[in-house]
Amino acid sequence: MKFKDLFLRLLIICTCFANCSCTNPIKNQETIDGFIKQMVTEHHFNEAELTDTFNKVELHEDIIKKISKPSEGLPWYKYRKIFLKEPRIKAGVQFWRENATTLATVEKETGVPAAIIVAIIGVETQYGQHTGHYRVIDALSTLTFAYPPRSQFFRSELENFLLLCREERIDPLNPIGSYAGAMGMPQFMPSSYRHYAVDFNKDNYRDIWHNPDDVIASIANYFAKQGWQTNNPVAFRLCDKCHKSVNSSPFLKENLSLIKSNAINPNISKPLLSTKKAKIIAFEQENGEELWATSDNFYVITRYNHSPLYAMAVYQLSLAISNLRVSSPL
Repeated sequence: MKFKDLFLRLLIICTCFANCSCTNPIKNQETIDGFIKQMVTEHHFNEAELTDTFNKVELHEDIIKKISKPSEGLPWYKYRKIFLKEPRIKAGVQFWRENATTLATVEKETGVPAAIIVAIIGVETQYGQHTGHYRVIDALSTLTFAYPPRSQFFRSELENFLLLCREERIDPLNPIGSYAGAMGMPQFMPSSYRHYAVDFNKDNYRDIWHNPDDVIASIANYFAKQGWQTNNPVAFRLCDKCHKSVNSSPFLKENLSLIKSNAINPNISKPLLSTKKAKIIAFEQENGEELWATSDNFYVITRYNHSPLYAMAVYQLSLAISNLRVSSPL
């Protein structure tokens, strides 16, 4: 279904998608034409070629439904179960074994632990098993032109996507990704690809879809550029099933009395307390809360996905993979 036909249909049947606080009507063809003209003016794209490309783009209503109900809306005890499963942990150990040389090299060069890199790939795509089934241009166009709450963000990503396709000599109708337009094994958004993807094996192509070496190096580069601190902690468990609440500030240094109380482990490491973005975060359990002290490196993980649940899942998966790898050597 082409843009014009689908926009007409959407205008008739819907002014706001489920769970979205949209107040503006869905944009019409003039908005698409305006975007094309912007790409022509600012980036010197060929107008006829770009128009032809967009005539082949399809919008997907189910994308709006999916982005409106992310997994990060779950309580921690349910969210954790999605990622901390035995098959994913074992797959992480296998991926590490198969790519041990590259992981060791990249860790030495960037300071980003191999365990964190492996865990990111595990959480994002289960080591390439689930990279998405939407054309990236369809997903980004849907969210740019039919999802007002975040249209500005996705418009920028759509712009970056077209630029990277030109830079990498990729047909923009070919790349496949997630419903949000994230791509490849590490699920990079187009802007992240352009800024952080690495051609590790020097073949003049930053292949985050099929080349584990490029994937590993790209993730490490992303974290290094976001400020990863080598050999510093990520998080420290304070207590399980806590019934006490932190005070009005979530920052560690303003909650020292809580940390020193009988209900909370007082043996928190000094490096964690010295980090600038160290916080106490409560993770919902079935009964009570689990409190964790989180550091600058935990914050860096949230630059990949802003949810604390996501960052904690990555961290705990990295520990589980590391432990299994040690306990079951080749």
